[in-house]
Amino acid sequence: MYKSYKVADNFYWVGVIDWNLRDFHGYTTEKGSSYNAFLLMDEKITLFDTVKPHFAEEMLERIKDLVEPSKIDYIVVNHVEMDHSGALAKVVDIIKPEKVICSLKGKEAMISHFKRTDWPYHVVKTGDKITLGKNSITFIETPMLHWPDSMFSYLNEQKILVSSDAFGQHWGTSERFDDEVDFGELMFQAGKYFSNILMPYSNLIQKLLKDVTALGIKIDLIAPDHGLMWRKNIPAIIKAYDDWSKPVLKNKAVVVFDTMWKSTELMAGQVAEGLKSKGVIVKLMKLGENDRSDVMTEILDSKIVVLGSSTLNNEMLPRIADMSTYMKGLRPVNRIGACINSYGWNPNVIKKMNAELEAGGIKVADDGIAVKYVPEKTDLEKCFELGVKLSKSVS
Repeated sequence: MYKSYKVADNFYWVGVIDWNLRDFHGYTTEKGSSYNAFLLMDEKITLFDTVKPHFAEEMLERIKDLVEPSKIDYIVVNHVEMDHSGALAKVVDIIKPEKVICSLKGKEAMISHFKRTDWPYHVVKTGDKITLGKNSITFIETPMLHWPDSMFSYLNEQKILVSSDAFGQHWGTSERFDDEVDFGELMFQAGKYFSNILMPYSNLIQKLLKDVTALGIKIDLIAPDHGLMWRKNIPAIIKAYDDWSKPVLKNKAVVVFDTMWKSTELMAGQVAEGLKSKGVIVKLMKLGENDRSDVMTEILDSKIVVLGSSTLNNEMLPRIADMSTYMKGLRPVNRIGACINSYGWNPNVIKKMNAELEAGGIKVADDGIAVKYVPEKTDLEKCFELGVKLSKSVS
């Protein structure tokens, strides 16, 4: 038996908790996730988003706790990605809504996904307003945060921002609000979410924050599509998004490496020691022991990124190649970096590593250090000095 959860007057959570989700497009979700759908009870009963297809029945049962689904008038589709619209085809067939409200790109995406041109699409743009009875919704388009169709829905009378994939966390909990969980863990999960999903769109987030401020709207509750809702710490999460998207960086370095026979590990350790000697906060992270998404979470507020790999078959080790590809897509710009490499007979792999850093928006501050076989004492001293040099580059 699945029940709805009252969030505010006539506004209910009818989503699902995915307790055992452990991977989301290569992002490790060690705490699961939730897919938040919301129901507003008014003269025009309105459903905001849906869930993954195999959770459709659970969501419908939560809705039935309040009303027969067939009595829902409108469905608002803030985001067409399948974790929020996967159940949509089934739900539309059951509800037969008067309107499926979406952005223009949302309509195009739904037709592409579901091949349904017969749905009662109602396209909205920023500033458009729909009255539901006692409540009304104003829409704010948020293209590429993080799909072209994305938008926010603002409930004017209750000052609730239904924020789609912004301000969320992949965290499956029985608690529903930010002030019911540990604040440090909440901000860590919010930062991990930003690092691994929204980082490439930082410039757009800066613009969005300015646009929302210009609208002059007051926000008493942020209801994202994943994780906990924000009611107490709204200024904290908005400031965090501002800092992360600028970005505001700490005097911090992430040294991420993989190794075959410990040579690269020895080198990475000495780069870390050189950085630490100048007061830099250091995270030394061996892939295999640390996941790519956790590395990106540490890079979020770091000024320096060091990439280390042994050479295998004239290439980087597979986990480093994977990390560099993942990082390149997320584009942690405004950082500096360098590479270290141990090899047997081909000294040129470090050039490929440097190119990967540059392609990801990281400025290569040194040509790096490549060592044949096992590093000598002088090689390790050079690694230490590389750490010192990098620290001076950001001081």
